[in-house]
Amino acid sequence: MATEIRVPTLGESVTEATIGRWFKKVGEAVAVDEPVVELETDKVTIEVPSPVAGVIEAVAAKDGDTVGVGALLGTIAAAGAGAAPAPAKTEAPKAAPAAPAASAPAAAPAKTVAAGSNGPAVAKLAAESGVDPSAVAGSGKDGRVTKGDLLGAIAGGATAPAPAAPVAVRAPVPADDAAREERVRMTKLRQTIARRLKDAQNTAAMLTTFNEVDMGAVMALRGQYKDLFEKKHGVKLGFMSFFTKAVIQALKEIPAVNAEIDGTDLIYKNYYNIGIAVGTDKGLVVPVLRDADQLSLAGIEKTIAGLGKRARDGQLKIDEMQGGTFTITNGGIYGSLMSTPILNAPQSGILGMHKIQERPMVVGGKIEIRPMMYLALSYDHRIVDGKEAVTFLVRVKENLEDPQRMVLDL
Repeated sequence: MATEIRVPTLGESVTEATIGRWFKKVGEAVAVDEPVVELETDKVTIEVPSPVAGVIEAVAAKDGDTVGVGALLGTIAAAGAGAAPAPAKTEAPKAAPAAPAASAPAAAPAKTVAAGSNGPAVAKLAAESGVDPSAVAGSGKDGRVTKGDLLGAIAGGATAPAPAAPVAVRAPVPADDAAREERVRMTKLRQTIARRLKDAQNTAAMLTTFNEVDMGAVMALRGQYKDLFEKKHGVKLGFMSFFTKAVIQALKEIPAVNAEIDGTDLIYKNYYNIGIAVGTDKGLVVPVLRDADQLSLAGIEKTIAGLGKRARDGQLKIDEMQGGTFTITNGGIYGSLMSTPILNAPQSGILGMHKIQERPMVVGGKIEIRPMMYLALSYDHRIVDGKEAVTFLVRVKENLEDPQRMVLDL
C-alpha cells in the first residue's frame, strides 16, 4: 500500500508553499526521515522527510508548483514493491447535452454581508495587513469572513482594493542582449523580502541618524579574553554580543525604540527580543534572540551561532523568526562603510553596524589613529522623536566605548 507525502503545517498564517526541488525521482529508494522534497514559504525553506522507507512511486506536484497545507506531494511504495504502473489514459466522457435553460434552477442570489459584521478579530487583522475583507471570499455563516479566511488571503498575497502602484514592465531589449540573459522566478522568500521592505518604506515615517564609535576598548577587551572565553564556553567571542548588550541597555532607557503602533495605540514592550539579520544564499532572514536581556555574552554568542548556522542551512523554524522587538544588521562583514538600514516592520528601530576602519581622530588634543565604526539607527518617526533617536544612539556609543558600563549596568 502506498504512503502519501503531504504538505505539513507551515506555521502561523502560512497557508501555502512553492515546490523548491525534489531530492528524489520516481523509482528511487528513500529511507525513513530522509528529505524528499524542499518547500519554500514566504518565511523559510522546509525539507519534507519521508514518513517511511520505500521507493518514490509518484510525484503529484512538480518543481515550481504552489501547494497548500495538506496538499498531496507524492506517494511512496513500500520497499520492494516498486513503483506502481501509471494508469492507462482514458478518454474523458463527453459532456451530456445541456438541459434547456428554462429547466435550470435559478442561481441563489449571493448574500451580502454588511461591512464590520465579520467580527473584531477580522477588523483588527484587516487594519494591520491592509487587506479589505470585502475582497475575500468568506467561509463563515452567511458568507462572513473569518480570521482564517483573511490569514489565507494575506498569505496568498491579497491586497487592498486601493489603487496599487503600477507594475514595472521592462522595455524591449535587443535580441543579442536577450539571448545572453537568464530569467529566474523569484522565490517566495525573495518576494516576501521585497514586499516587506517596500511596505516598511510606504508605511513608516522612516528616518536615519548616524554616529561613530571608537571600537578600541571592545577590541582590546576581546583580544585579552577571547582565548580564555572560547576555552571556557566553547564559542568565539565576537562583536555582536557587545552590540546586543549595548542595544538592550539603550532600549531600557529609551522604550519608544522598542515599541510598535497598533491602530491608534502604542505598544511598549517590556521584553527584549533582538533580531539578528543573517545573509543566506536565498536572501536575508532575521532570527530572533528571545529575552536577550537574560542572556550572558556567552549565551548570546552561542544562540547567534546556532541560529546563523540553521539560517544558512535553511533549517530555521517559523517561530524562530517571529516576535522580534528590535533588529541589528551588520553590513560591515561585507565591507560596508555606511548605509541606511530599512525597518523590519512593525518594529520602530533597526541598528546598522559597519566596517571597522582606522581613521585619524583627535583624542585629548592630539591626532591618533583609532579603529572607528559608523553606526546608523533607522527609526519610525511616528513613534520615536529625534531627541530619543539621537539619545539612543549616543547610549549605544557610550556603552561600546566603555564596555565596563554594561558589566556594571550603568
